[in-house]
Amino acid sequence: MEKISILIADDHKLIREAWSSILANDPRFDVIATCDNAEEAVEQVKEKRPNVILMDISMSPFSGLEATQQILRISPDSRIIGLSVYSDPAYAIKMLQMGGSGYVTKNSTSEEMIEAILEVNNGYQYICDEIRNNTSWRSLEGNQEPKINSLTKREIQIIKLLINGFTSKEIAASLQIAHATVEAHRHNILKKLKLKNTAALVSFILKNPDLI
Repeated sequence: MEKISILIADDHKLIREAWSSILANDPRFDVIATCDNAEEAVEQVKEKRPNVILMDISMSPFSGLEATQQILRISPDSRIIGLSVYSDPAYAIKMLQMGGSGYVTKNSTSEEMIEAILEVNNGYQYICDEIRNNTSWRSLEGNQEPKINSLTKREIQIIKLLINGFTSKEIAASLQIAHATVEAHRHNILKKLKLKNTAALVSFILKNPDLI
């Protein structure tokens, strides 16, 4: 299997070295470059076109958010995960608006970062637990009208497996993701569609099969 190429952009040397070491020990990943400023990140992307970029949003001489926009114009197939000390959901939302595929705080575990890399590399969005568990984030989700088009591709994939009788454990094995990730997706699906449980979800989809 081809390795996922990764670029790490962070102005703290210790963080760059820590993530490089963690990811280098996983045979699925290849850390092809690290850099300490946004300008260099843009230049490295021009040359190396990584699959995934870990982008500190607080960079110089311009922010990681601006770098994200520039990078996606150069390499639209690259997936960018915002990396930050900030757990305010507003930063995660801004990252997604700039074209980023995910947001992970620096309090997140290495397991969660690996999950985020795998998810975004497969074309899905990933928001870390610290953000999703923030009351402001839950409030933003709760104020949304239930819309099927608010679901991510991964969530729709999980719905299709659920209505075919798959358990969370079986879904995790089928999609090669963590069981906890499946449970988080199921929770988000019910919240987005304003449904109480899986039975209600299955009933809703069976009555509206064209929605997925």
